[in-house]
Amino acid sequence: MPHSLVTIANLSKEKILSLLDNAACFEAQPNRRLLEGHVVATLFFEPSTRTRLSFETAVNRLAGRVIGFSDAANTSTSKGETLKDTIMMVSNYADLIVMRHHLEGAARYASEVSPVPIINAGDGANQHPSQTMLDLYSIRKTQGTLEGLDICLVGDLKYGRTVHSLIMAMRHFHPHFHFVAPPELAMPEEYKIYCRQNGISFEEHTEFDSSVINNTDILYMTRVQRERFTDLMEYERVKNVYILRADMLTNTRPNMRILHPLPRVNEIANDVDACPQAYYFQQAKNGLFVREALICDCLDIEA
Repeated sequence: MPHSLVTIANLSKEKILSLLDNAACFEAQPNRRLLEGHVVATLFFEPSTRTRLSFETAVNRLAGRVIGFSDAANTSTSKGETLKDTIMMVSNYADLIVMRHHLEGAARYASEVSPVPIINAGDGANQHPSQTMLDLYSIRKTQGTLEGLDICLVGDLKYGRTVHSLIMAMRHFHPHFHFVAPPELAMPEEYKIYCRQNGISFEEHTEFDSSVINNTDILYMTRVQRERFTDLMEYERVKNVYILRADMLTNTRPNMRILHPLPRVNEIANDVDACPQAYYFQQAKNGLFVREALICDCLDIEA
């Protein structure tokens, strides 16, 4: 049956691995006519480049059609239309809705009122399940496994929805996490409780140095998100607190790879791009294949 994807927390280990296997099939053959006759709406109430374009490219490569908007200011939302009314209206025209919204819980609410499936493309600081799936795909592709890895999460761990979703997804695979953040952006207590409840081991750090970098398989960098701050002075204080440079990568594990959900600002210096550990642009490319798999799964179309 067609179904929504709101949170990664609902996906079993078997389901995650099945979706990743399907994504690998799409990487081998990305152009198919599986969505012929289907319309997908992309509703982006918040700015996006990679997520919106990769979802729309996925639909196009599968021979579907795309409608929607990338700026809510140009829609009836600016006239006061409620989210419910927008969803009900768009569901008249589309078979599936991909939605990004600034409010936490918006995707859950949309899935409850919508007669067509909803894919959560990010709701505030809450969840970003499709990003997490492409992160898992990138991790498995570079490491050969998802099991028993050392994963270092760096930067904005308070508001970073990508790291929150990744923690939930990795509960099946026995990781050891290093949480590297300034006190103002530390991992929220609810996610540390989640780790303890699910037997996920972790350490917390405020220093970003070789002792952490050289003992990790996946170095997951995040930007400090200005749009999440109400106090701009606090943002200015922490925005450049951790910067990864090429000279910091001389003694890493040979399998270590650097991921980033992008966009980056200053947290990864440009000289890192040429390093063999850099994988963030390939990671973004992987999003196309993963989102092809997710769209077909939510529409119950055999891939």
